Amino acid sequence: MPDLDSDHARAAAALGTIAIVGDGRMGRSLVAALRRAGADVRGPLGRAATARDADLVLLAVPDAEIGAAAHHIAPGRLVGHLSGATTLEPLAPHEALGIHPLMTVASEDASFAGVPAAVAGSSPRALEAAAALTQALGMTPFPIDDADRAAYHAAASIASNFLLTLEGFAEELAATAGVPRTAFAPLVRATVENWQAQGAASALTGPIARGDDATVVRQRAAVAERMPQRLALFDALAAATRDLAATRTAATSAATRDVAATRASRPTGAIGVPPTAATAAAGGGPAQEEGSW
Repeated sequence: MPDLDSDHARAAAALGTIAIVGDGRMGRSLVAALRRAGADVRGPLGRAATARDADLVLLAVPDAEIGAAAHHIAPGRLVGHLSGATTLEPLAPHEALGIHPLMTVASEDASFAGVPAAVAGSSPRALEAAAALTQALGMTPFPIDDADRAAYHAAASIASNFLLTLEGFAEELAATAGVPRTAFAPLVRATVENWQAQGAASALTGPIARGDDATVVRQRAAVAERMPQRLALFDALAAATRDLAATRTAATSAATRDVAATRASRPTGAIGVPPTAATAAAGGGPAQEEGSW
């Protein structure tokens, strides 16, 4: 029995028979999730499968193997891949689609519900099939053009992989002071939540955001002493953070001008509007205190 609602089940049924090629964690997770949605699924199949009994074939294989796996698929099927970085070109001459779930798959029973997914199609029918697949899996689709794939995938790598690189840097430096990485976990979670809600510039706190150059100099000296191999990384991050802080300063200056213009245009004695976040930042009300760290 499907474990998702009727809309998901209808979307799955409309796709006909689906074959999953690729017996890794992604392939197995897709098979399990689509079956829970009520889809007619074959697989996971090996990379040389022709999938002659399927209407739609999803290639859950490494990026370098997409073209070879697509070559084996019998003509007349919709054929899709799950790569974020790869265009639809390796799927030619098949009618092609792409779905890239923005998630990591750490087990064979991963849930796709609520996950954003980049979708593409070489024809209106293929794009509709991609949208129906995301609906069957409970994902939230957004379109991605082939010309934008490299930038999109780089952004995903920065947001996920590079974040771990930075946390690894913090973990190693903290260890030199006898502080475990778990001590920083609440700070990291709050930072990510603030970024999600406000964007990077508005969420930025710390010594660079405050213009506390003396503290940054002491931090740099500590990195140079304890992790000299990471000093270039620290310098690059500090420079990028100053650029980010500058965008916030520019936005605050613009808000200050807007508030001043609004006040100047109000008649003397007019009742003012309660201060918003912008007016607070511009001196028109209480501003949010930055973190003391």
